[in-house]
Amino acid sequence: MLNQVGEDQGEVADDGRLQLGQGLEIGDVGPDGAGQLLAEQRRFADVPVAVAGPEVRPILERMRESSLLDLFVGTADSALRTLFHAPGGTTVPVSDDSRLTASERDRSARLMRVNHAGEVAAQALYRGQALVARDPALRADLLKAAAEEEDHLGWCAARTRALGQDTSRLGPLWYAGSLAIGAAAGLAGDRWSRGFIAETERQVCEHLDGHLERLPAADATSRAVVRRMRADEAAHQHRAESQGAAALPLSVRLGMRAAARVMTGVARYL
Repeated sequence: MLNQVGEDQGEVADDGRLQLGQGLEIGDVGPDGAGQLLAEQRRFADVPVAVAGPEVRPILERMRESSLLDLFVGTADSALRTLFHAPGGTTVPVSDDSRLTASERDRSARLMRVNHAGEVAAQALYRGQALVARDPALRADLLKAAAEEEDHLGWCAARTRALGQDTSRLGPLWYAGSLAIGAAAGLAGDRWSRGFIAETERQVCEHLDGHLERLPAADATSRAVVRRMRADEAAHQHRAESQGAAALPLSVRLGMRAAARVMTGVARYL
């Protein structure tokens, strides 16, 4: 198949590489050419269609369509798993909840329900940004962070139910709204998208610090969950900052904080 591509879609240069369109090149022609073509497919997929030769444009367009379809299917799958199936996750220490008074159990359950709603929103934010990310490396980082935080969903859901309450009934609303916000942040550009990640995680860390102050001292399980979550969130913040995250304007930071307050306030009760 590689030889056919060489004959129909381009020509072989002196250095043994396949020239496609206006100076594009991909893969070495030879026994291992097909494997090298697959290895470089990611770089090839990011070549602007406008600069490709007319013979190559249909190939690029099909690759783009396939990649977008994969992203949309992955986002739909993530939404279903996030809203209707809590991942198992790594185990956390289990405390003796019999030591908690009724009011302490209620307080812990409400706080963990808020945390679960926040993790639903986080999954959607990552997915929304990934849908429109221009840089494949950024897209990979976003999807990796979402996967790393899936444990948080399982922990918070399990803990909320163990304390006798249910997770937020408005999960689909939190997911849909956050998906749109994430996409909007991503459309602003990759540096701003990284800045959005860093600022989101910074505010989440502050939020979790507040929960550690409010959770009952006897609720060792919830406290262990929140501490582990905070460590993961801080790691994602630092990673985004180290990769050139742009500092967001004050108005945007305040808007993010206001939106988070609405969600956390409502999720305490619904």
